[in-house]
Amino acid sequence: MTVNGLAFPASGTFGVINPATGKFFDHAPALAPDQLDSVFAFAAEAFEQWKRVDRFRCERLSAAADAIESATEELALLLTAEQGKPLDQARNEVTWSCDWMRYFANLEIPREVLRDDSGGYEEICRRPMGVVAAIAPWNFPLLLAMWKIAPALRAGNTVVLKPSPYTPLSTLGLGRVLRGVLPDGVLNVVSGPDPLGALMVEHIVPRKVSFTGSTETGKRVAASAAKDLKRLTLELGGNDPAIVLSDAPLQETAAGLFAEAFANNGQTCHAIKRIYAHESIADELVERLAVLARNARVDDGMAEGAELGPINNLAQFERVKGLVDDAVRRGGRVLAGGTPLDRAGYFYPPTIVDCVTDDMPVVAEEQFGPVIPVLTFRDEDEAVLRANNSPYGLTASVWSADLESAYRLAARLDCGQVSVNAHSGGLRMDLPFGGRKWSGIGVENGIWGYHGFTEPQVIVGPGRGAATI
Repeated sequence: MTVNGLAFPASGTFGVINPATGKFFDHAPALAPDQLDSVFAFAAEAFEQWKRVDRFRCERLSAAADAIESATEELALLLTAEQGKPLDQARNEVTWSCDWMRYFANLEIPREVLRDDSGGYEEICRRPMGVVAAIAPWNFPLLLAMWKIAPALRAGNTVVLKPSPYTPLSTLGLGRVLRGVLPDGVLNVVSGPDPLGALMVEHIVPRKVSFTGSTETGKRVAASAAKDLKRLTLELGGNDPAIVLSDAPLQETAAGLFAEAFANNGQTCHAIKRIYAHESIADELVERLAVLARNARVDDGMAEGAELGPINNLAQFERVKGLVDDAVRRGGRVLAGGTPLDRAGYFYPPTIVDCVTDDMPVVAEEQFGPVIPVLTFRDEDEAVLRANNSPYGLTASVWSADLESAYRLAARLDCGQVSVNAHSGGLRMDLPFGGRKWSGIGVENGIWGYHGFTEPQVIVGPGRGAATI
């Protein structure tokens, strides 16, 4: 662990499983509950200096991005070993993490002077909150940690970061890489079982909690943070629909749907989770998807040519298997996949299911794995009604050759982001990302994500020209 710029001892450890084998391959340190006070105290002390000079923060964040880039291979190997994704994809995740850090290092923060004239001076200033408790998930451990670290640090906060106990090693590696690059105490990386995250949220020191994970856990985080009115950003689950209209070009659409549904082996909050295809093209579309699924190479992430790796952990593996088995019992038809691979590890093939209904768990719930149900609709009103009939509202997509029709339909979907002829086209560092309903509170990325780690302070007084505060 990295606390106050140094290696921090732990009183215990816990095992880390390689999902490609299903066996323990390493151990990670477990922070004891009675050590948490010291960690937060170091972060609070560092905050007093870190918050003062924005230019210095920008320089250090740029240097941090360079350091991470230099450690790409080291971090990617850890990431594949503990998360399961193919090594090339792990390298991409490290690269994206650098990109996010550089974006916030270089982000221009405009002053918000509302008035400065003979009638008075009015400015909205953005002030850092203090110490941030950041809890990252296991699907993109480094990238989604960076969504929190980069804007929080740029705004002048300090951070205590905890990764998922399924994927602690790459994030602990990140902490090691940044020792001596960021000032002591600015970024502290700890690890431990899930109860450690609950203790971080309950702790009196952090004034902001940023959490990415399941909706059920997010509700508990919100309830705990409310006890002392901590500020919150919650990026939670999604059950993201794709609507395919009758005029969509099927070859290109099938390829796009498959890529967006099975990215990261379906273990992505914004991945397509259910497809609504117009009844006139559904049969051909589902067969094209099945062909793509049958031809995808599922293998150990370290194997050359692997396109999809294993599911990350046993609990998620059993959940995906259970959803597919339940769909089959209820009359669903499996066109590809449908049974675990006969090998060690948590390998489940990309699975296409049709002849399902909206009330089946495989459709109504977030699978978060390599399975996609395909349903049919007759008209656009029906498609919109069914797509919106969910407690989630993260992302959605519309696929059509008629862009005007697609954009009109997109505006009717009840979610935080809608793409046309893609699904995660707006997933960029300079655009806000967040969900409606059970999919979260607040947004990440862009100036909006930066603002989420600040408190507005209004300064008013006599007009004084362009003087800087």
